[in-house]
Amino acid sequence: MRKIDRYIGLAVFLGIFIVLFVLVGLFTFFTFIEEIEDIGKQGYSTWDATLYVVYLMPRHIYDLFPTAVLLGTLIGLGGLANNNELTVIRAAGVSIFRITLASLQVSLFLTLMAMLLGETIAPQWGQYAKDLRANAKSEHQVHSQTFSHRWYGYWGREGDDFISIQRILSDGGFGDIALYRLTPDKQLQTRIYARKAYYEQNGWRFLEVRKQDISTQGVYESELAEYRWDAELNPELVKHVVVRPDKLSSFGLYEYIQYLKRNEQNSDEYELALWSRLSYPVVSITMVFLAVPFIFGSLRSVAVGERILTGAFFGIGFYMLNKTVGNASLVYGWHPVFSALLPPLIFLAITIYLMRRKG
Repeated sequence: MRKIDRYIGLAVFLGIFIVLFVLVGLFTFFTFIEEIEDIGKQGYSTWDATLYVVYLMPRHIYDLFPTAVLLGTLIGLGGLANNNELTVIRAAGVSIFRITLASLQVSLFLTLMAMLLGETIAPQWGQYAKDLRANAKSEHQVHSQTFSHRWYGYWGREGDDFISIQRILSDGGFGDIALYRLTPDKQLQTRIYARKAYYEQNGWRFLEVRKQDISTQGVYESELAEYRWDAELNPELVKHVVVRPDKLSSFGLYEYIQYLKRNEQNSDEYELALWSRLSYPVVSITMVFLAVPFIFGSLRSVAVGERILTGAFFGIGFYMLNKTVGNASLVYGWHPVFSALLPPLIFLAITIYLMRRKG
């Protein structure tokens, strides 16, 4: 029986690998095509574009893996069905559940590898790609008396202090900083503008500072060489919010969620992204279960192309449902756990029902 499990598992593994290879290759190719029109602008070279698409490959693998599980399982088990091997296996007394379990063992192992990739290499390389592209495109754009930068546009809150960061410098600092300090009754008390800022020793050191103290008597303005702002906000948290929530690691999401809650800010979007990441194995399990009824049902003797098309159709349906529920949860305030788990559980219940009907 173990030989049969290994044989089925190998077929599913090869199917998933082939589909993932093709999908990642296509997405990488199209990403490179999009970058071609920017090659030669400022300091952006062909080598920079190549590195950019390579750095994005781990993210493509993570994002496309559930789809690869669905299509790969269809191809792997479908190939066995077309060769009548599944018929022989069923005649030997192997149940559909046992065949599904053998497929699940492979897909879950690969899912854990994809999750590890998505939590470690993908976020880091994604940031490398973003920084490389921005720095290359900003090269030669600034004059010698100014500093290299790229547009950032970040707003953050720390208690009664609100900070605006407009640029990030190539040396790791920030530029065009505006800090607004409010009184307990939410009246503007102080406005601080700094041309540059660096995070040092658990605090911010503002340079080339213009400070405005506002009171009922008027506005008192002064210029300072530097000013220190002690705050919990640090460059890592800034990076977390600038990057899209679905591109962060679970740790990065959790860290930023806690920061938002401590400062009484809305964290729904980040909580939904976190729980969507945690439900990643459930999605992969659902993809395997979704494939099995089509192998033993009406598609058991059709061509591979038709089987892939059907799988892609249901995969798109799952994706649309997932996005719809996620967006609705942000609008209506549904709990993120409910929003993240509802789509895969709906599809899982449907496929289990179909499998039981197939015997």
